[in-house]
Amino acid sequence: MVTFAECTIDKPKSIHFVYVTKKIKTQKKVMKTSSKALEVTDKNFEELVKSGKPVLIDFWAEWCGPCVQLSPIIEAVAEKYDGKAIIGKVNVDDNQQLSMKFGIRSIPTVMIFKDGEMVERMVGLVSQKNLETKLDGQIA
Repeated sequence: MVTFAECTIDKPKSIHFVYVTKKIKTQKKVMKTSSKALEVTDKNFEELVKSGKPVLIDFWAEWCGPCVQLSPIIEAVAEKYDGKAIIGKVNVDDNQQLSMKFGIRSIPTVMIFKDGEMVERMVGLVSQKNLETKLDGQIA
């Protein structure tokens, strides 16, 4: 935990960085133990997007602050759409082939696939309502 004794007036950005780093490490542990969203990799991607169900995929990284903020939203969507759609997460650091294939330059990037084709692409922090609206359009 960051304490006041570690604070210095000439380095306020380093204090923020320490906080964000610790928050990301905590979030990573939570995601690994209680995730409804599937881990999508270079190896299982094709199989998932050709499953016959709509597929929502979040391209993210551990060090990305907005990605960490989006994580509970992705988990809530995964919980709500369990059985209706496939919700997954691609760690861009671990799956660089997928990142290159789709030209991921900014994260988080969320894509929705239907019948193996990308039908939606959203870049940046997205609301749960927006994700659900886009996903509902592919389920109907």
